[in-house]
Amino acid sequence: MSYLFRPNYGSSNGKRLTGFPRYTEVLKRNFKNFMFTNLLTLVGFLPFGIGVALSILSSSVLVLIPACIIGGIFAGPALSCMYDAVMRSLRDVSGKPWETYKHTWKQNWRQSLLPGIVFCLMLGFYIFMAMLFWWSSRFPGWGTIALYVFSLLLFTMFFSICWPQIALFEQPLRQCAQNCILFLLRFFPKTLGITLLQLIYWAVMVLFLPWSVMLMPLTGFWFILYTANFLIYDTLNHSFRIEEQIASVFPEQAAFYEDDEAWLKRKQEEKNASDNSNR
Repeated sequence: MSYLFRPNYGSSNGKRLTGFPRYTEVLKRNFKNFMFTNLLTLVGFLPFGIGVALSILSSSVLVLIPACIIGGIFAGPALSCMYDAVMRSLRDVSGKPWETYKHTWKQNWRQSLLPGIVFCLMLGFYIFMAMLFWWSSRFPGWGTIALYVFSLLLFTMFFSICWPQIALFEQPLRQCAQNCILFLLRFFPKTLGITLLQLIYWAVMVLFLPWSVMLMPLTGFWFILYTANFLIYDTLNHSFRIEEQIASVFPEQAAFYEDDEAWLKRKQEEKNASDNSNR
């Protein structure tokens, strides 16, 4: 962690950094906000987690379905807020964590309800099916395993592109789904890469249960979502014109960069203007 948060002396050239320096710069600036939003996202997923656990303990799909629906009502807005925090950081937009979170919740909760319910229903069924494979006295077969993994892959790829749109834009869900499909067809390798990264992350979390539960408040959702979206953000931005569209509606959220010389010149002008006004 100390390596990630080491001083970055290359960020004063008046341009947005790239590569690993950019990754560490954004992470250092938004670490507290990520931690704060991650804790609230965990709280939002508690009803879903408890419901899925009860359905597994009772081995009942009848418990799973309502549990996922109720859980999705809370998990959808919470996850959209987590994505909003990640996207704001990648756009270099600052703000107070609690004020920003409240604003995002009020703005996104309606349009994130249905995606949250669908997301939790599908995720709940994937978890339940995995437990059925584990409980089965006979190996389910490689064909069944391949079909399960392939469908899980497509599910993760779709929602990896869907959630950023829900967090950023107000648009019909049909348009969001269409954008996801077109993006996947055009940028399939890149989307596949970040999807595999996310699946590996969550697979490690599951394999090391219950000890990995202690990591959830520290890394939880924010770390993998930030890493995955950092890797694909430029492609998302160019495809959906994220910064251009948001800057046209909210000019105060437009990214602003200046080098050391320009910064010193601006500060000197502000100081001179302030001294003149006080005379």
